[in-house]
Amino acid sequence: MSGQYSGRQLGLEGEEAACRYLVSCGYEVVARNFRTRTAEIDLVMCDGGELVFVEVKTRRTARFGHGSEAITVHKQRKIHGAALAYMQQHGAGQRFRFDAVIITKNHNGAMDIVHIQNAF
Repeated sequence: MSGQYSGRQLGLEGEEAACRYLVSCGYEVVARNFRTRTAEIDLVMCDGGELVFVEVKTRRTARFGHGSEAITVHKQRKIHGAALAYMQQHGAGQRFRFDAVIITKNHNGAMDIVHIQNAF
């Protein structure tokens, strides 16, 4: 692949960077890659007693649009469904929200991180 990451490798690197970033902001890791039959939640974090379901989008460039544009209404519905399943299994009655972390990996390898609280 001549020095290029596959999409999955880039996604994993982005999820790791997002997790480190959120932990540095005081969030606690609850779960990673929670899966249901139809969806996956990249990160489940705790922020001051509130459960936070985090969707991470990592891009090499904004040429095809900002990463947040990939979190479509259809994708949001799938994440909501997975969050409901998570809450039924682990946290019924707990306050929660949905955040997004958008990462763009620059040509020099640096990662620009944008954290959107209450993204959807």
